[in-house]
Amino acid sequence: MITSIHNILLLSLGLSGLARAQTDSSLVGTWTTKSKKVVTGPGFYDPVADKLIEPDLAGISYSFTADGFYEEAYYRAVPNPTTPQCPSTIMQWQHGSYVVNADGSITLTPIGVDGRQLTSAPCSYDNAIYIRYEQPETMKSYQVLTDPFHNVPRLNLFKFDGSPMQPMYLMYSPPQMLPTQTLNPTATAGQATGKAKVKRDGEQTVLNGGGQGQEGVQVPTSEFYNPDRWWWAGVGLTALGTVMYMLPTSM
Repeated sequence: MITSIHNILLLSLGLSGLARAQTDSSLVGTWTTKSKKVVTGPGFYDPVADKLIEPDLAGISYSFTADGFYEEAYYRAVPNPTTPQCPSTIMQWQHGSYVVNADGSITLTPIGVDGRQLTSAPCSYDNAIYIRYEQPETMKSYQVLTDPFHNVPRLNLFKFDGSPMQPMYLMYSPPQMLPTQTLNPTATAGQATGKAKVKRDGEQTVLNGGGQGQEGVQVPTSEFYNPDRWWWAGVGLTALGTVMYMLPTSM
């Protein structure tokens, strides 16, 4: 009996220690890279209008709460070595829950239906491509320290393979985040129930969501109205009419 009580007490202490180990108070806050232009919260993603808001400069931002929630915002420029004048940009937003594991790694589990990705490739598409985005992440390790140059708290995150991410600096504490619950629930998992409006250079395209767990790549509707396509169609019809006219008629 005494042994059983002792084992129960040890189990309770172990579970309590595990619960305390799931978060780290030093992570709490909103962290952003040096540009300070990419920050989580309503300034990056508007869940009511369902749109991503393009920052002035590229960067990364992560926010963590004391009770195990996180939010992330990415805005990256992707160079094009073959056509330098045609870079593309990618915006990504996710939120969900996180756990600090016993080995010092961080597991980030997003709310799948809420994640968003916007890809802009002006030389390839007339309109940006907007899709649902879900990418669980594992940070192999992390460091929270005082930056010796800026004298402010700094967060170093290391990806699953140990490679370092850009250092981030504390911007807000408590964190600036959108509500931590599901913001855009769907009728069934993997099925989009609305339409997302994507704008670029004053133009607007309405993209319909797909089903079966993914939305896939959206083809800009402007392709249908491509004048080159209709010009060549006219040329083909004219040539066909000429051939038909030249053929001898039978009596």
